[in-house]
Amino acid sequence: MSRPVARAPRFTSNPRIPFQMSTERPPLPPPDGKPLIVHVLVALEHWRFDDHMPRHIMPAPHGLRPVPDVPNWSWAEYGMRCGMPRLLRVLGERGIKADACINASVLDAYPSVAEAVRDAGWEFQGHGIHQRALADEADERALIRAALDKLEQFCGYRPRGWTGPGLRETVDTLDHLREAGVIYTCDWVVDDLPCWIRTKHGPMVAVPYTLDLNDSVIYAVEKHSSDEQYRRLMATLDAVEPELERGPRVISLSLHHHLSGVLHRVRFVEKMLDALLARRDTVFMTGGQIADWFIEADRRNDGAPNQGRFDA
Repeated sequence: MSRPVARAPRFTSNPRIPFQMSTERPPLPPPDGKPLIVHVLVALEHWRFDDHMPRHIMPAPHGLRPVPDVPNWSWAEYGMRCGMPRLLRVLGERGIKADACINASVLDAYPSVAEAVRDAGWEFQGHGIHQRALADEADERALIRAALDKLEQFCGYRPRGWTGPGLRETVDTLDHLREAGVIYTCDWVVDDLPCWIRTKHGPMVAVPYTLDLNDSVIYAVEKHSSDEQYRRLMATLDAVEPELERGPRVISLSLHHHLSGVLHRVRFVEKMLDALLARRDTVFMTGGQIADWFIEADRRNDGAPNQGRFDA
C-alpha cells in the first residue's frame, strides 16, 4: 500500500501558514499517551508610569489620556505586588510550570518578581521590552534582539518562544524572530494544534494560544463576572471529549497578574487547575515542550507531514 503524499502548501488566506481544516491534518501521537495538553501562560508586564497605559480599568474623565495615569497604572502595579505572589503560590502548590511571557524591562522594574519566576522553574518567553506594540518601535529587529539578550543574561538560556505585546506583529516580525533564534510563537491563534510557519530564515512553530480562555479578553474587554473563565473551561472540556478520541488537542489558559491574581478571581484559577489535574488524560506542558513534541511527532510522520513544514 502506497504511503500518503502531502499536498503542496497553498497560501490562500495568509502568507505564513497554509490553510488546512483540522479534519485534514494527519494524526499526531499524544505525548505520554495523554491527549489533552494544557498550556498555562502568565503575562508579566511593565506598564511605564511616564507613558499611556496599554489598557484601562477606569477611563479618564472628559475623554482625556493623562500622563501619568495613576489609577490605570496602579491596576497593573497591584497585580505585580499582590497578584503575582498568589499566582506563584497557586501554580507552585500544584507543581505546574507556566510560561513566563515577560517584558524584558520587568527584570529592572520588578527584580524580585523575575527572580521568583526564575526560581519556580517557569519557561521564559520574549514579550518585548515594555508592554508596547512592536509597530510603535523605531527598530523592531533591534528591539527583539535586545529583549532576548536581556532575558538570556538573566535566566541563563536564550528564550525559544515569543508572544508579542497584545499579540501584535508587523509584516516583518516573524522573520526577525526566527533570525534571532526563536523557534515558536503564540501570536497566531489559528488552531488547536501546533502549525508550521514560513519565515525568510526557516520554519518556526505556532504554538496554540487562546482568546476565548484569555483573562484579558474575558475580564478587561468583555467584562464578565469573576467565574467566567472557569465556566468557559468546563464547557470546553465537555465539548472536547469526542475530539480527544481522534487525537490530541491543546488547551491554553492565559493569566495576567492584575486580572487573575486579584482576590475575587484567584480561587477560580485554583478550581480550573484542580479540574484539569483530576483528569487522567491530561498533561501540562510549556510552550517549548509543546514545540519540541510537535517537531518530533511531525518528523516521524514524514509520509504525510502536517501542511506547512519547510526545510530551512
